[in-house]
Amino acid sequence: MGTGRMTDTIAAVATAMGSAGIGIVRISGSEAITVADRVFESGKKGKHLADVDSHTVHYGVIKESGVVLDEVLAVVMRGPHSYTGEDTVEINCHGGILVTRKILEAVIRAGADMAEPGEFTKRAFLNGRMDLSQAEAVMDLIHAKNEYAMKNSVRQLKGSVSQKIGKLREEILYHMAYIESALDDPEHISLDGYGEELQKILDPVAKEIERLIRSADNGKIVSEGIRTVILGKPNAGKSSLMNVLVGEERAIVTDVAGTTRDVLEEPIRLGDVFLKLMDTAGIRETADVVEQIGVVRAREAANEADLIFYVVDGGEDLDENDEKIMDWIEGRKAIVLLNKADLSMKVEVDELKKKTGCPVVVISAREETGIEDLEKIVERMFLIGEIEKDDEVMITNTRHKSALESAFQSIKMVLQGIESGVPEDFLTIDLMEAYGKLGTIVGEAVGEDLVNEIFGRFCMGK
Repeated sequence: MGTGRMTDTIAAVATAMGSAGIGIVRISGSEAITVADRVFESGKKGKHLADVDSHTVHYGVIKESGVVLDEVLAVVMRGPHSYTGEDTVEINCHGGILVTRKILEAVIRAGADMAEPGEFTKRAFLNGRMDLSQAEAVMDLIHAKNEYAMKNSVRQLKGSVSQKIGKLREEILYHMAYIESALDDPEHISLDGYGEELQKILDPVAKEIERLIRSADNGKIVSEGIRTVILGKPNAGKSSLMNVLVGEERAIVTDVAGTTRDVLEEPIRLGDVFLKLMDTAGIRETADVVEQIGVVRAREAANEADLIFYVVDGGEDLDENDEKIMDWIEGRKAIVLLNKADLSMKVEVDELKKKTGCPVVVISAREETGIEDLEKIVERMFLIGEIEKDDEVMITNTRHKSALESAFQSIKMVLQGIESGVPEDFLTIDLMEAYGKLGTIVGEAVGEDLVNEIFGRFCMGK
């Protein structure tokens, strides 16, 4: 979408397409109110939306060619005090695919253009209503899968990332300006010993950028969930555990070994933590070709996992298949689940702790016991308690992490240059690079192609 499109008035359905109590058709642009007036007939004779105050609601009907399409409430919001910063009308109609589509078609015929995905938020960004990190937070909020992801998206929408990046950029900009001023006026502004002073300033800047980069690991967990793989021998209780955690019969449970042949994936909430949970084929030596493929896929899933649940059948002695799994999980974030606590146990907790070096939770998938203990350990392992801090800025966006890594490298180059005695005018090159990379996070100095790519991922109507 080129900048010329910004002069157009656009419209789209802003609510999910389906049966619902309400549906909203959003219109935005310089002619939004005029377009709405062409299809809206007020319940008060002679009343037009063009004459009403901003941020008011009006009852009426949508009519086209004399035919009433629906009873509606029309909300008028005049720019710049609207989501997009432009004149906006939101037509609240009865929910349903047919009625909302009919009203949208009438609005399009009345002079609006069909909005592209993310175009309303894109206009909010281009009109200065929000920066790029806040705009991306809108989509993160829509797709939030748990409370922590929602809270972090709201903080980012309020400007937590923008403020942090802004402070870092201010520090860098001040010293760039100082060096440039000293170079232009050496008689009045001295750079003697300035390298040491600059180093004292940039050391904490580098540490803060590094902390933000590290936070991206937790950020990924918050936004995408913990990729969790269930491993174990056939009939250890993997599928039963999966069903308990999911809360329904998602995996087939039988007494026949090798029932699970492929990787089953299911999103779940474990306490306040979001997991992408995967049940895998039982790990054992087998001549069954299909089962062998399942074991290979289980290994591949384990290699890519953030967390492994190793389910041990407490009623059976450990064997070479268990040894194989323990080799797989060595050095990985894993929790051993000693299952079948409701039966006579042949495997001891201390034995498993010694062999794996992992925390061990005694459970019964059949009796659904031990799950609360599992929740507590997962929360501790992934530092969820720290995520709740309202003043903690966390990076959840891969683009932001990449920009921070580039900025960090540039700051390191400056610090190395100071140690090596590089002239100050050369230092400003890397300072400018760091300043620019940080600026891309909030939308400064980003190209139109990147802007289009980002907003192209948005849903229609947002």
